[in-house]
Amino acid sequence: MELQQMRYVLAVAESMSFTRAAERCHVVQSALSHQVARLEQELGARLFERTTRRVRLTPAGEAFLPAARQCLAAAERAADEVAAAVGEVRGQLRVGVISSVAAVDVPRALRDFRERYPKVRVSLRVSPSEELVERVKEGDVQVAFLGLPTTARPQGVEAHVVGRDRLVVVVSPDHPLAGGGPVDLRRLAEETFVDLPAKTAGRAQSDLAFSAAGLTRDVAFEVTNTHFLARLVGQGLGVAMLPSAYVPQLNGVTTIQVTDAPARVEYVAWPPGSRTPAATAFLRLLGVPETPETPETPEGAAT
Repeated sequence: MELQQMRYVLAVAESMSFTRAAERCHVVQSALSHQVARLEQELGARLFERTTRRVRLTPAGEAFLPAARQCLAAAERAADEVAAAVGEVRGQLRVGVISSVAAVDVPRALRDFRERYPKVRVSLRVSPSEELVERVKEGDVQVAFLGLPTTARPQGVEAHVVGRDRLVVVVSPDHPLAGGGPVDLRRLAEETFVDLPAKTAGRAQSDLAFSAAGLTRDVAFEVTNTHFLARLVGQGLGVAMLPSAYVPQLNGVTTIQVTDAPARVEYVAWPPGSRTPAATAFLRLLGVPETPETPETPEGAAT
């Protein structure tokens, strides 16, 4: 079984197309198909169901993917470690961020990192905190920036606190609350809200605060991107609660302080165990210590 064959299988599985996989791997489709067929023959099982209309993983293919990813990651890690031993940081750095990250200027950090380590390829994924934690556990993301309620902390990964903040409410410039003084959650419960999807960490920060105050609210619009969320707010479709350090990035909305605002904690997280050379270099640039902190479990948090 060759590493290149596994790369081809992963490319087909991720694109669900032999044509697109061949383009991604910079080979002709016939060569890629031949190598996948050779691997299937060696394994004694079909990895893909092929029709003229679609490509789909078989149960054997589903079982093969996790081990293939781990094998390729180990091979890449070995090559990167050898390069690091002779003073060269290279390889790939996969970074995950929440859309409202504010404690770290990630684009600037990546610019500085790129200037120091030009041989590292960087990929960036924007996802909710809970999804990023799972990807960090799987090793698919090497460094992730998370935002969680104060009653929770990242589980199953190593993490370092990079910031703490409180939420503010953002409204359209012509909203009745615009230009006024601070408000409380009881007053905000009268408003229609735009928020992140239910059961996400970003949504939980507000949900938990209203619940703790014995209040309910109407979330009429759910969106996955905070910049689009702000556009809906700017059109007067509702109000929203966002971290105070993040809202200066937004246009077309007015910020109002909340007297009993919920808080959140931002973390940078990475897989448990040793870091890759690229991840180590990036975390060092951020000033993250080699030994992660071990925060106390917040009251009410799952362990």
